[in-house]
Amino acid sequence: MQRVHAPALEEKRNRTRVAAYCRVSTDHEDQETSFEAQQTHFTNLISGNPGWELVGIYADEESGTRAQTRENFMRMIADCEAGKIDMVLSKSISRWARNTLDSLKYIRKLKALGIPIFFTKENINTMDAGGEVLVTILASIAQQESASISQNVQIGVRYHYQEGKVCSGVHRLLGYNRTPDGSLVIVPEEAEIVQRIFRDYLDGYSPKHIARMLAEEGVDGNKITSGGTVFERNWNDQGITYILKNEKYSGDLLLQKYYTVDFLTKKVASNNGQLPQYFVENSHEPVIPREIFQQVQAEMARRRKHWQEFKY
Repeated sequence: MQRVHAPALEEKRNRTRVAAYCRVSTDHEDQETSFEAQQTHFTNLISGNPGWELVGIYADEESGTRAQTRENFMRMIADCEAGKIDMVLSKSISRWARNTLDSLKYIRKLKALGIPIFFTKENINTMDAGGEVLVTILASIAQQESASISQNVQIGVRYHYQEGKVCSGVHRLLGYNRTPDGSLVIVPEEAEIVQRIFRDYLDGYSPKHIARMLAEEGVDGNKITSGGTVFERNWNDQGITYILKNEKYSGDLLLQKYYTVDFLTKKVASNNGQLPQYFVENSHEPVIPREIFQQVQAEMARRRKHWQEFKY
């Protein structure tokens, strides 16, 4: 058994336990912002200070607009609250958070615990006088930069829409696979399921009944999506209705059905006239002939009208 002299233990207890936080930008994989570069920087910085002890380096590959979505950031905050960390280092305020409220919230939380945050790029210590004022200003700038980036991304997406190109959101569509260039190609075995759903509906079955039959037969429906919700194997009337109403199965595209309401919360809503939509005919090979698709839309409208008349 190795014996450790008391002075060595005392020296270790007196060292400041330091953690570093890195947020890796997935959009900019350059040397300056890579995790490896930040990890090396902080490891050397902390190891080079004899009064510091490295607790760990916490890193996330997430947007900096919402702290709750950054698993390692929240784990670091929990470790601070548990008394495991005495000081936190971060490369810059924009790496810490791009949301001004989040940035200040967690700075103040750690400040109340007596834990300073040192931003190496701006040379700011949150425990210093005036530190919070500088952080507030720079965090606001970081948030504005994030808003600008989000706006530029949306402009790029709309440009693709205007060109009739498929953007994200359809790569898990039952019956199709999405190629690297964004086009849709038919998956024959899945297309047969879609064709059966359209036939069954025109034969008089309800979406609920169709879902029950598919589930009882053990048909795999784990690629159906609706508004971002994935119905993994659990067929239901909502998933069936989504298929029956989806113009993509007739070879057309209605683009920008949804839009991002708030770049901070990432909340998505249905586009009911808030933004322009783009309809592209004959965009790709259809799974369902257009006349059959139109018959289904007419039948759905007829059943809705009948149900409304029945209610009243």
